[in-house]
Amino acid sequence: MKLLASVLTAAALAVPAFAVLAADPVPAATAPAATAAPAATTPAAAPAAASVKGDAPAAGAPAGVASGAAPAAPTAAPPAPGTKPRLDLAQGEAKFGAVCAACHNADGNSTVPAQPKLAQQHPEYLVKQLQEYKSGKRKNPIMQGFAAQLSDADMRNIAYWVTAKPAKAGFAKDKDLVALGEKIYRGGIADRQVAACAGCHSPNGAGIPAQYPRLSGQHADYTATQLTHFRDGIRTNSLPMTQVAAKLNDREIKALADYIAGLR
Repeated sequence: MKLLASVLTAAALAVPAFAVLAADPVPAATAPAATAAPAATTPAAAPAAASVKGDAPAAGAPAGVASGAAPAAPTAAPPAPGTKPRLDLAQGEAKFGAVCAACHNADGNSTVPAQPKLAQQHPEYLVKQLQEYKSGKRKNPIMQGFAAQLSDADMRNIAYWVTAKPAKAGFAKDKDLVALGEKIYRGGIADRQVAACAGCHSPNGAGIPAQYPRLSGQHADYTATQLTHFRDGIRTNSLPMTQVAAKLNDREIKALADYIAGLR
């Protein structure tokens, strides 16, 4: 009995000790891991701080690019459809000098009566004529050859450059015809249903931008030639002018051209 009691007492003492050992985790195994975490993260913060200042690239950034650098400027968007390109008047001057000046003079004031003055002409009108020379809609072998060398941008640059040049005044020469020319220009010819030129080209020959050309001071020889070409079907790129000129005789055309040359 004494032996049995001794055995039971020993067993009772052993059970709580085993329970403590099983429930209590070993602190020595986990403590190092807990204390090591701050040591691992503290150095990692330094590169991130440096990258904000632009001293070093952030993680995942392309090589050689600091994450704190300012973003690159966006590429300019192409012009929207239908938007006219920006003018380059320096290029317009250069092109005019190379292609146009020999016939139309350096400042657009032609001194040859058969060649038109271009100075102060409406740029939209000039662009239209150049485009129609290039396409063949307006017939002239010499002008078609020159226009074929020009892009649409060249045409606009030339037109806007030369329109800024002041036109030199012209003079009427035939006193006997001036009165007839003035009558037709200002009042038309009612019995033949010829409209007054002033209605489209204005009383002083300034024209209407983008619609009707400036006539004031234009060489009489050039104007007479164009009216004759409209009348005879040689020039066909303006139906209204074809209809008007078809009703004019040679004397009336000469009178109109001479009067227009003296308009101011």
